[in-house]
Amino acid sequence: MRAKITYFVTAAVLVFYFVLAGSRGVLLIEHGTLLTVTFGVAVLILPVIGVWFLWKNTQFVARANALAAELDAEGGLPVDELVRTPSGRIDRVSADAVFTRRREETEDTPDDWRCWFRLAVAYQDARDTPRARKAMQRAIALHTRPAPNRPVQPKSSPSGD
Repeated sequence: MRAKITYFVTAAVLVFYFVLAGSRGVLLIEHGTLLTVTFGVAVLILPVIGVWFLWKNTQFVARANALAAELDAEGGLPVDELVRTPSGRIDRVSADAVFTRRREETEDTPDDWRCWFRLAVAYQDARDTPRARKAMQRAIALHTRPAPNRPVQPKSSPSGD
């Protein structure tokens, strides 16, 4: 829950910044000289990129949470079997051992989104965030595409033909 609150507070601060920067860009454009219009357009580009980035990250988090909920309903969430230090940090050797098992599981069934999800968690536990994100993106992609053994139902036309 704490992570969700932090995410939404950060997103709200970013949206406030985007609005503030965007309004300054509009003011520069309204000034009307070549220099201020150029700077105004440049200033407006930053909030557009920021909004796109925030939107893509929000979609990623929502999809990853949906996968976690589905996996939890199936009883397939990875069990926390990691050894921790007295301060609560994950022991690196323990994280590496779990990671090795998850990687082997994923290599055995590379088209199973559940394995990729658990591998992403193992990457995160091993403090390898870029690979954790890529593994989660792979899990999302595998989950959203139709399974190869299930035939895709043809869409019927609205006229009933």
